Amino acid sequence: MSAVQDPIIPVIAGLIRSHPGTISLGQGVVFYGPPAAAREAIRDFFEKPENQKYGPAQGMPQLLELTERKLAAENGIHVGTARRVVVTAGANMAFLNALFAIADPGDEIILPLPYYFNQEMAVRMLSCTPVFVPTDGNNQLRTDLIRAAVTEKTRAVVTISPNNPSGAVFSEDALREVNALCRAHGIYHITDEAYEYFTYGGARHFSPASIQGSEPHTISLFSFSKAYGFASWRLGYMVIPEHLYEAVLKAQDTNLICAPSISQHAAIGALTVGSDYCREKLKIIGRVREIVLDELQSLADICRVPEAQGAFYLLLRVDTELDSMKVAQRLIQEHKVAVIPGTAFGLDEGCYLRVAYGALEPETAAEGTRRLVSGLRAITGA
Repeated sequence: MSAVQDPIIPVIAGLIRSHPGTISLGQGVVFYGPPAAAREAIRDFFEKPENQKYGPAQGMPQLLELTERKLAAENGIHVGTARRVVVTAGANMAFLNALFAIADPGDEIILPLPYYFNQEMAVRMLSCTPVFVPTDGNNQLRTDLIRAAVTEKTRAVVTISPNNPSGAVFSEDALREVNALCRAHGIYHITDEAYEYFTYGGARHFSPASIQGSEPHTISLFSFSKAYGFASWRLGYMVIPEHLYEAVLKAQDTNLICAPSISQHAAIGALTVGSDYCREKLKIIGRVREIVLDELQSLADICRVPEAQGAFYLLLRVDTELDSMKVAQRLIQEHKVAVIPGTAFGLDEGCYLRVAYGALEPETAAEGTRRLVSGLRAITGA
């Protein structure tokens, strides 16, 4: 555990608490909560004694059924007999379950840079080795470099699209190529799709598990946290090959037994509303995104903002010799605006900052971005 990085969100949150009035462009959450149907679904929860007992490790039957329908209708993923769905306490637990099921100490997991810090932490916690593969200048996959990184110890390639922290949406062609590579090498493609609905402009989300023949080697991770405002309810799910089901349930039963029953009931209500709930909220997030991008244009001389058509993140590269953590600290202490340093995502060369805008109303986002712009100019001396 001493080799595992400290989770950055609590570190930044502590700095924010020490500087009241700070506007956070840090944590990746949405501004809205669950739909009314989710609240209605748990209205009588405490009246039924069976709700206070452990449930099935894989998830409640009704929720599994609704999830399988959603996967078929929206992702082109047909569960059938070759796959299983397991309900988890968020996509982070799903990722950890997957590692428990497929990897031994010393095995390698390929993580394109920038990685999502909790996944890199999980790899190290299981005494596996993260192998970092650069992306291109727009944070798109370099499939040639991924192919070159595969060794006899490789157990999986991880892709996150839409991406945290960059906001990039990987192309269908690139994801198909990674999936085919994994199939050819007898390794797994772990595809994190927590931000599946958050795309802008002409960008479209693609689920690799929809590829014909992908069933034996594709592990898909999903979350209710973003689309349905369920962050504190800790609920997600994973789609896995049938042959991993027993191993995943061992990990699930040991760590959790079952995902929280009250959260599963709420999710049943949310799925009856469906993704239209998120897509309506996305209109506001899209407006906030445009506000943030417009404000950042004035930093073009000292800051590069690669194209980001997904999630609710922008990954800035600032022209400075200063360390990104030091810049993040000074932005909070001196300018009362919070971002996440790129070092948390494996970006150790250059000063990268992740800006998150999903949690803010338009006016707050505009003020926070103005603080960021003036703060970066002051800190860099530009």
